[in-house]
Amino acid sequence: MATGWGSLLQDEQQLEELARQAVDRALAEGVLLRTSQEPSSSEVVSYAPFTLFPSLVPSALLEQAYAVQMDFNLLVDAVSQNAAFLEQTLSSTIKRDNFTARLFDIHKQVLKEGIAQTVFLGLNRSDYMFQHNADGSPALKQIEINTISASFGGLASRTPAVHRHVLNVLSKTREAAKILSNNPSKGLALGIAKAWELYGSANALVLLIAQEKERNIFDQRAIENELLARNIHVIRRRFEDVSEKGSLDQDRRLFMDGQEVAVVYFRDGYMPSHYSLQNWEARLLLERSCAVKCPDIATQLAGTKKVQQELSRVGMLEHVLPGQPEAVARLRATFAGLYSLDMGEEGDQAITEAIAAPSRFVLKPQREGGGNNLYGEEMVQALEGLKDSEERASYILMEKIEPEPFGNCLLRSGSPARVVQCISELGIFGVYVRQGKTLVMNKHVGHLLRTKAIEHADGGVAAGVAVLDNPYPV
Repeated sequence: MATGWGSLLQDEQQLEELARQAVDRALAEGVLLRTSQEPSSSEVVSYAPFTLFPSLVPSALLEQAYAVQMDFNLLVDAVSQNAAFLEQTLSSTIKRDNFTARLFDIHKQVLKEGIAQTVFLGLNRSDYMFQHNADGSPALKQIEINTISASFGGLASRTPAVHRHVLNVLSKTREAAKILSNNPSKGLALGIAKAWELYGSANALVLLIAQEKERNIFDQRAIENELLARNIHVIRRRFEDVSEKGSLDQDRRLFMDGQEVAVVYFRDGYMPSHYSLQNWEARLLLERSCAVKCPDIATQLAGTKKVQQELSRVGMLEHVLPGQPEAVARLRATFAGLYSLDMGEEGDQAITEAIAAPSRFVLKPQREGGGNNLYGEEMVQALEGLKDSEERASYILMEKIEPEPFGNCLLRSGSPARVVQCISELGIFGVYVRQGKTLVMNKHVGHLLRTKAIEHADGGVAAGVAVLDNPYPV
């Protein structure tokens, strides 16, 4: 794939002027983050980092990613309902990974007591890279699926206008018209609104579980504002607030500050650092309630790397999605190689291969939030230390995807506009709502393209590595 904007990237003076205009437009459109100096305050804000130009994405791969999203929604939902599969798949991981074990304990406790929740809501994002095959053709390969706190739907809804503006400034109106409209925040809010409606209490609220220091608040506000336009009120609280002021009545309805909660939307709770003992107790209280959790604990577990690896085994998709061969074929076409590191011959072989050819693999722990994976020499050292320990079961090994780099200009507050070699990651947002056993909504609702300089192996926008982008379909 050629860069597409080659000649434009060579005129430094023009780039600087374009960058100034692009930044002003981003600020005007609300492509905003709080600053790292003041993460709890909106008194001072900056623009979220983004690319000066939209990045070229093959139309066929974009269409493929959209086409398979409803299958991924079905898959996540099916796995979340399959308690035996989750227990078997995570049995080795929970012995060694304390965080996954804590989540699993809550899952078991809720199952034992009986699940009070009757409406289930999934807001997920499936992330892909474009593998550059030996024959030069690109292929769509899944990195992971995010089943909790899938972010940037709000800001991704604001960025198309910025890139259209840049291209219009260059009198490239035909190209500007090719930038796809994209409004994930509206679609995500639609899912929450449907779940709220099915919960069936007109005065109940949506409770957004937020972090104290939240730089990405405008992304979340975009969804809140969509809900308010539907006359659905959202309150933001921390886990600490839930443990102090949250309660269940005899029907296990959830109340916060005395107000009934219909939907709990987690934008926190996906990393070990998000939990104190008090926070774990708050999470259990929320899970025991009949409020719609997004995600419920089983759906969060369905998003673990270990589950992803297990689903790639021969015959496993057929087992989880019986009688759906077309969906299985679409899903399997996006899988990269995934390998278990459980104790035994299979795990030993995977470790031996990775140590022998480290450039071909990535070592992944059971973590969300970016910046956790190990590559190259760092991965080799970790595997050498892990190979005789049962702790290795808390990781999986994944085939490293090799996209073709391209030139673009990354705009970041406080950094000069400079052209670098980049790679992109495409995310597709999916929404599903299930009531009892009936799926009442299953759709894709938009995309997120993130781009980063090739020297950064791992990490997303929130981790300060990737920047927001738009696909330019070719």
